[in-house]
Amino acid sequence: MMKGNVPSKKKSLIPVSPRLREHLKRHNRASELTIQYRDLLRYESSVPLIDQQGNDTLWETVYYSESDRREINDAMKRIYALLKTDGDVEVLDHLTVARIDFCTFGNTKPFRVRIINRLNDNYDHFYVKKADASRIYGLELEDILSPNRVMFMVDRDTLVEEHVAGIPGDDFMRRSLDDTTFNQIRIAKEFIKFNERCFVRLLGDMRSYNYVVDITPDIEGSQFRMRAIDFDQQSFEGRKSFYLPQYFKENNPIIFLGMKHMRQETVKQYQLEERSLIAARVKTSGVQFTGLMEVMVQDELSTEEKIGQLKEELAYHHKNSLFHKCKTMGEIVLTNIQLLLQKDFKQSILYEE
Repeated sequence: MMKGNVPSKKKSLIPVSPRLREHLKRHNRASELTIQYRDLLRYESSVPLIDQQGNDTLWETVYYSESDRREINDAMKRIYALLKTDGDVEVLDHLTVARIDFCTFGNTKPFRVRIINRLNDNYDHFYVKKADASRIYGLELEDILSPNRVMFMVDRDTLVEEHVAGIPGDDFMRRSLDDTTFNQIRIAKEFIKFNERCFVRLLGDMRSYNYVVDITPDIEGSQFRMRAIDFDQQSFEGRKSFYLPQYFKENNPIIFLGMKHMRQETVKQYQLEERSLIAARVKTSGVQFTGLMEVMVQDELSTEEKIGQLKEELAYHHKNSLFHKCKTMGEIVLTNIQLLLQKDFKQSILYEE
C-alpha cells in the first residue's frame, strides 16, 4: 500500500470540444437548460452545512433574493424532471426545492439541489457543476463499461448529474467492516472487481471518499457494489498506481480484509471475471463506445509530461511497446482497454497498418 498517492496538483477544467458536444447530442446527453451554472452563483448569503453529528460537511447552504429564488427553484424543478421523467411537466406541481448547497472543494465547484416530492415526502438530489471534458469522459465510460447506468446532461458550460445513492466508502469502512452481519468475503470480492474496473478504463483518485458502497439485501445476506462518484481524474495523471484503488492508504482497511480472506488464485479469478463482463458491455455498446473513443483520442486531456510518464509505466506493466505509439490520453485509454480485454476485443483500426 503506497503513501502519498495523491494528485500532483489541482487539475484545471478542460473545455468541452465541439466533437465531444456532437457525440453528446447524438447520444441524448445534450439538453437545453433554462438556467446555467453561473446563474446559481448569484446567491446573497450562505451558512455552513452541519451533519447530524455536528461536523462541518464542507458544503454551504446558499440563499437567494426572492426574485432569484422563484426563477432558480422553477428551473431546478424542470431540470429534475428532465433527469427523471424525460421532461414531463406534470410532475412539477408535486416538487419542491428544499435546499441548495454549494461546495468550493473540488474542480467543478458543484451545487447540490435537494428536491422533495410533496405527494410522498420522498427526497432526492442532483448536482449542477461546471462542465469539464475529463469528467464527461469519465461519466460516459462509467455508463458503458461498468454495471451502473449514469444519468447526466450537458448544456454549454453546465453539467447536470444525478445523485448516486450509497454509503460513502470512508463511512462504510469506519462503521461496517467489523459488522458480523456483513459477508466480509463479498466486500473484499467487490473491491477487487472495482479495482479492476478503474484500472481498465484509467479512472484515478479512487480514495475512499470518492466512491460509495451500494448495499442490496439478498436471499442469503447482502450484495455489495462500489460505485465511483468522482470522475474529475479520468485519465489525467501520469502515475500508473494512481489508477489502482489498492494503492491508496485510505483503502487499507478493506485491502487488509482481502488479504485476510483471499488467495492470489481467487483474486486472479475475480479480475478475469470482471474483464469478461467489461468486454461483454463493450460489445453491446459498440456504436457508442467506438464513437466516444474516436472523439477521446483527439482531445487534449493532460500534459505531454503526464502522457509520456503513463505510457512508459503502462508499457512496462503490460510488457508491450504498443503504448509508445500513443500521443494522447485517449489513445492510452483505448490501448489499455484493448490489451486488458484482448481475448474478447479486436485491435482498433487506429493501429492497423
